[in-house]
Amino acid sequence: MNLLERITAARRVKKNGFILALGGGGGRGLAHLGVLDVLEAHHLKPDAIIGSSIGALFGSMYAVNPDAKAVIARAQTILASEHFTNLSLPAVDEPDRNDKNWFTKLSTAARQTVLLARASTGLSIADTTALIDIAHEFCGESCFNDTDIPMYITAVEFPNGECHLFSANSDIKLPCAIAASMAIPGVFDPVGINNKKYVDGGLGSDIPAQEARMLAAPDQLVLAVNVGARPVKDIEPGNVYEMLDWATQIKSLYLRKYNKDFADVLIEPLVGFTQWNDFSHPEQEIEMGRQAALEKMPELMDKLGIG
Repeated sequence: MNLLERITAARRVKKNGFILALGGGGGRGLAHLGVLDVLEAHHLKPDAIIGSSIGALFGSMYAVNPDAKAVIARAQTILASEHFTNLSLPAVDEPDRNDKNWFTKLSTAARQTVLLARASTGLSIADTTALIDIAHEFCGESCFNDTDIPMYITAVEFPNGECHLFSANSDIKLPCAIAASMAIPGVFDPVGINNKKYVDGGLGSDIPAQEARMLAAPDQLVLAVNVGARPVKDIEPGNVYEMLDWATQIKSLYLRKYNKDFADVLIEPLVGFTQWNDFSHPEQEIEMGRQAALEKMPELMDKLGIG
């Protein structure tokens, strides 16, 4: 019996508790907050959380303070704050000064001549300062041992490509691990931790369901949330940037299909066509997470043996 066959057989047994796997997806990850809100409303608390990229950020916020409404309020306040919208970016002209979304400004800036020159001579167009600022803003100086719920964070070691799991055994602060898990190659520099370098955890585990399965006890269920992108049908890339983005989406799509098999219950909010750099409508994405989670509650509670 192979691994997937053993997993299928194990799913027939009622479970006690669950590990929550939160995937990467930039602004689409706001849907994670809606999922957490619904779980809490049904008195369901994860035994542990494992996050990749944006899933690491919002998962860590909840692990430190498992109060969904408080976490949502804090996230919305930060996203609307002047500090967040004015995070330091490369000094180039911005074509749309009315757009204050820092991710959007970074994407736009990447098409400017100055950054093109840097892209041809370096590994990225921005350093990790912005990422670390974000992680500190959302999670403060918390350590893994400060969390109320055990937290695990994925990252990919650079340049050997090995997938790494940060946890309480890593002896580092949460913001460092979060920044490493969110360091998109080519956009941000690799994050240095203990004489090693790390990049986006989503490269190796866009939905960390397999890692959650490895952590789970035999009687624990794996609940995964997929907020990955979906290529838009009949819209072809119009330039090199869009072609590279399309290729990344396709690779991610097939990686997620594989990882889904390791989840007992999969929640997929309808956020697949939201751009990764769009944090401008948080309540819309959060509500999509709520709706998707509500649809899956009967299945989840049945598998947990909750009447």
